[in-house]
Amino acid sequence: MAYAALGIVLYGVWRGTRQQSGRTVGLSGGWLRSWWFYLASSVFFFGIAYWGWKPLPLTFSPSMQIALLIVGMLLYFPGMLFLLWARMTLGKNYFVSTGFGAQLFKGHQLVTSGPFAIVRHPMYAGLILASLGALLIYFTWTTVYFVLFAPLTMFRARREEQALSAEFGEQWRDYCKRVPAFIPHIRREPHA
Repeated sequence: MAYAALGIVLYGVWRGTRQQSGRTVGLSGGWLRSWWFYLASSVFFFGIAYWGWKPLPLTFSPSMQIALLIVGMLLYFPGMLFLLWARMTLGKNYFVSTGFGAQLFKGHQLVTSGPFAIVRHPMYAGLILASLGALLIYFTWTTVYFVLFAPLTMFRARREEQALSAEFGEQWRDYCKRVPAFIPHIRREPHA
């Protein structure tokens, strides 16, 4: 599932580098459209994953291992599915951002349907859930790195929100009033 998500994201990046640039916030400019950025990022990402795929020095009873595995699966698989649903919903509006900057496309559309009607950053919410789940499933140093990395997506989200606010103005502000950033509202049904 992780490889499928990575492939779908990389395809979106490749397609995004061929679209005409729109509003940019921060330092994302041309380097997000450069092959060397993606090569260096991939080497770093896969290097960390390979180097850190060593078990953590933890031992659990067999019943605790089963419980952690179940909780891990209940976080990992829904998290990955939420991430993929969001990526597919974005369609041609998907592109990479960083904590340093975000770039929209010319003719960019504000997507507020599907998972974006639940939270403003479903890809990041899904990534955080999946990384926590992966830690409980695998217990490796790599999964610890991913769990520590996941909250950094909030910096990326801030940059994206700056670009979207500048581009969509009042429409964006209305959307922010209705939809939370990462944690869905728990709505109680009114009693009859």
